Amino acid sequence: MKTLYLVRHAKSSWKYPNLDDFERPLNKRGRKSAPFMGKILKKLKVAPDFIISSPANRAAMTARIIADIINYPLEKIRYSESIYEFSEDALIHVVKDIDDAVNKAMVVGHNPALNGLANYIGDQSISNIPTCGVYCVELDITEWAKIGVQCGKSKFFEFPKKHTS
Repeated sequence: MKTLYLVRHAKSSWKYPNLDDFERPLNKRGRKSAPFMGKILKKLKVAPDFIISSPANRAAMTARIIADIINYPLEKIRYSESIYEFSEDALIHVVKDIDDAVNKAMVVGHNPALNGLANYIGDQSISNIPTCGVYCVELDITEWAKIGVQCGKSKFFEFPKKHTS
């Protein structure tokens, strides 16, 4: 049994239109949402063995903020350019390449790839993983390479607006 946490980066800033997409930082809401979600994950006792993130600024910042709150060592976060490709297939390959010694993995990235992966492996359809949303699925596999269609059972789906009135 493996557990996968899919985390969409927090809200990013469009304040600097000349800034390359890869470099866009979190905006004010994103800088508030990421620690908020980190606290929710901590309450849920989320403790991944491995965190891998898109190296894009907004995703990397989200990964570091959440990792810090759930007590995951920041120096152990890994980054993969493949996650920045926004491709579901690229994301599947990233997951399949996770070391089998890892039982709980967190992937921090972007839509539409995260949403596509959630619907590919999960047992319920998700229309959208919102910014800073976290979808958790338990996978009925013993090796990451065996990830496949609907091999998982949804455990939870959390996002900031779920907790605001």
